[in-house]
Amino acid sequence: MAKIVPLDEAVAHCVSDGASLAMEGFTHLIPHAAAHEVIRQGRKDLTVMRMTPDLIYDQMIGMGCVAKLIFSFAGNPGVGLLRRLRDAVENDWPRPLEIEEHSHAAMANAYEAGAAGLPCAVFRGYRGAELKRVNPNIKSVTCPFTGEELAAVPALKPDVAIIHAQKADKQGNVLIEGIVGVQKEAVLAAKAAIVTVEEVVDDLRGLHPNLCILPHWTVDYVCVVPGGAHPSYTHGYYPRDNAFYTEWDAIAADRDGFLAWMDEHVLNGGPGDFARHAGKGV
Repeated sequence: MAKIVPLDEAVAHCVSDGASLAMEGFTHLIPHAAAHEVIRQGRKDLTVMRMTPDLIYDQMIGMGCVAKLIFSFAGNPGVGLLRRLRDAVENDWPRPLEIEEHSHAAMANAYEAGAAGLPCAVFRGYRGAELKRVNPNIKSVTCPFTGEELAAVPALKPDVAIIHAQKADKQGNVLIEGIVGVQKEAVLAAKAAIVTVEEVVDDLRGLHPNLCILPHWTVDYVCVVPGGAHPSYTHGYYPRDNAFYTEWDAIAADRDGFLAWMDEHVLNGGPGDFARHAGKGV
């Protein structure tokens, strides 16, 4: 049974310096509050993975938490570049950043391979793609049955997976509604899992059983953080804060301005600050 604990306690137990960390959520349910807690606890030398690095990894990279990024798209959705990520790649600020770029299909298959306990993922992909020239972890294998040439990439097996969801019950069974990305696969592939939720309810009976994406035995810690996906949205709870994504481009453009914003809103904030974004409706 998963333990229901405060977010700072879960992060302190699970995330150590040098750990590999997957923080997934597609379009909505992006675990921003958890990323802020990792930053507040000063974690360093992390290998972070995410299919679509956006603001949370821009912030973690800019605060010097990240040594390596494994990803398949990086950008501020609908706005443009991730400026702290670009500064790290081009100028080694605040520290050098190793990058390993894949396609979405490769990342999804790699998580699934990790969840299945396999060493690699094999799939059709990368035919004619340039990524093979710059990513030595993209290999080719020959199917022993058909002779077809296929792509292979290492399985993703993070030390810790962190996701956000709408609800969990008191046992730690996790319900997700709306768009589902690779949250389930990331959790099943990881050694430990933290799920932040909008609320904990007595039970999930009476709801469609397919909404229970992760049973309690797959989760280590559940943390109640209302609004914990802001500025992304949580289906059924609050909308996407489109204005903030636009504002972030200006905030992140300047190193001093970025550090000042992080000091005010993250280092001197806490999970409780996210509650003001909860309950706004969709």
